[in-house]
Amino acid sequence: MKIKGFLKDVTGASRVTKARLAAFENASPVPEKNDPIADVVREWHPGKLDLVVTEVRDACRTAKTVRFERADGKKLPFFYAGQYMVLDFEIGESVISRPYSISSAPYQAREGRGFVEITVRRSKGDGFIADFINDSVKVGDRFRGLIGCGQFYWESLRDAGHVVALAGGVGITPFASMAKEVADGKLPIDLTILYGSVSSDDIVMKQELDAIKSDRVHIVHVLSGDEPGWQGERGFITADIIRKYSAPDTTYMICGPQAMYRFMREELKKLDAPARRIRFEVFGQAKDITSFPGYPKELADKTFNLTVRRGIHEDVIQAKATESLVVALERAGIRIETGCRSGECGFCRTKVVSGSVYVCPENDGRRAADRDFGYVHACAAYPTSDLTIKIPIE
Repeated sequence: MKIKGFLKDVTGASRVTKARLAAFENASPVPEKNDPIADVVREWHPGKLDLVVTEVRDACRTAKTVRFERADGKKLPFFYAGQYMVLDFEIGESVISRPYSISSAPYQAREGRGFVEITVRRSKGDGFIADFINDSVKVGDRFRGLIGCGQFYWESLRDAGHVVALAGGVGITPFASMAKEVADGKLPIDLTILYGSVSSDDIVMKQELDAIKSDRVHIVHVLSGDEPGWQGERGFITADIIRKYSAPDTTYMICGPQAMYRFMREELKKLDAPARRIRFEVFGQAKDITSFPGYPKELADKTFNLTVRRGIHEDVIQAKATESLVVALERAGIRIETGCRSGECGFCRTKVVSGSVYVCPENDGRRAADRDFGYVHACAAYPTSDLTIKIPIE
């Protein structure tokens, strides 16, 4: 491809160099205070923001949707439909971070006084932050948050134009964001959502999903409970059901509870779908680390000494063999930056100075070099001996 002609194109670099040197010679000795490139970077990637809650509403009988706006009234940063945000919670003297998929659409953050929403389901006794959001968060509350994290979004260079989303429970949230974006004409895909729930009265975000009107968005509910009169799909989301809604070239995106991920892996094998067309959202820390292959179950009841170095400061705390290093640090009130809590983002990257750990095989997102030089993601690493770690200083 020629732009200005062969000779001009191949000699372009030298012309640019001469122009730059001339600009340097003629430049003012007074430093330029304005940096337009840095201004753009700060607008698109502002880091953690001060957010204020502007609305709290029911998403179903067991979940709430919380809307956030920037406390300073400025625009929210760009994010892709399907990404998540990380919120900081002050619990006593500790600051604990949790990731939540964004359930609103990117266009809703860009238009007018933009907002971003998360939808959080009440826990089943093992998630005190989820229960705090459902019971205590109210309009006017303020949080610190990082918006636009993760790799779970549609990319034209990688994914097919027809997407079948496989959702379970509150795993509908990233797909709700995608559906809204498609319906608004901002995301050029055909989206079919197969959404598994137990009963029709506990479908998360059902009213919002029903209100989406688009020829390119199709929502199919699948109920696993025995509900008389239900006319839709029944049972679990199996290969037979998925096949009914698939195209010759389909990207499959999965988000839901951990048990669903294992089930879906086996069902998708029956469809002979290529690995490049299957995308799993990160799903948090393992519920039962002892169930994974290679975990030394004889250590499950053990508690180890964990020496934590931060610069020249050193603490010794207790760490259970069945809890991740992140949980042990948070329980002791030691701050460590976390994002996905699934071994993907690398926010909690930590150096193991001595001792041994078990790394959850499903959450091991380390680079090869990190494995070679003794680094782990603290959210996916579990102590198997007394050990010493070095964590970053904020």
